[in-house]
Amino acid sequence: MIRVAIRSLGELLITVGVVVLLFAAYEVYGKAFEVHADQSRLDSALDRQWGQQAPTRPGQKPVADKPIPGQGVARLYIPRLGMQWVVVEGVTKHDIKLAPGHYPDSQLPGQVGNFAVAGHRMPSVFWNIDQLHEGDPIVVETRTSWDVYRVTRNHIIRPTQVSVVAKNPEHPGTPATRKLLTLTTCNPKWDNYQRLVIQAELTREDPRGTGTRPAELGGL
Repeated sequence: MIRVAIRSLGELLITVGVVVLLFAAYEVYGKAFEVHADQSRLDSALDRQWGQQAPTRPGQKPVADKPIPGQGVARLYIPRLGMQWVVVEGVTKHDIKLAPGHYPDSQLPGQVGNFAVAGHRMPSVFWNIDQLHEGDPIVVETRTSWDVYRVTRNHIIRPTQVSVVAKNPEHPGTPATRKLLTLTTCNPKWDNYQRLVIQAELTREDPRGTGTRPAELGGL
């Protein structure tokens, strides 16, 4: 009886181990395939969306359209990680299931204030943003410009510290004077009892449509 019990327990543990391995494989490879497919769809949709918007005349400042939930608002590039994504509007579970999402109450890229973006801590999204260092470039592509930001801080906070996505994160409730970018994700990997936050500041805006991409993008 004891042998039978031990054998049964061993078989159960092996089964559980296989299930865990399959789940881990899905998280790494299955989710990556889903994200890649959805990003291709979002990328094409964003090109069509930008192509349908009325061009501006020389010297005329473009008017920002009100973003539609779930629709692409910009492209985000992180050269150090060799990664890029279309950022969608919204941070609900549905919005950021397969893409980074823009906090609706935060500013848009290039605006005075804080362009705040949330992403899941999974291999195909914000898995390795903890590897970003001060001074690393982060590039945001909009319909009219390439916005080059530089990382100013990489730190961990409590989930309740929501002021990091405020218009002026250092002094919430006061007018903003700088153009900032904030990326947020869960920490540590495979858990969510903390938040990892990357903060960056806009250092340069290049016009889009000239056929020249920022040098910071390298081969991305």
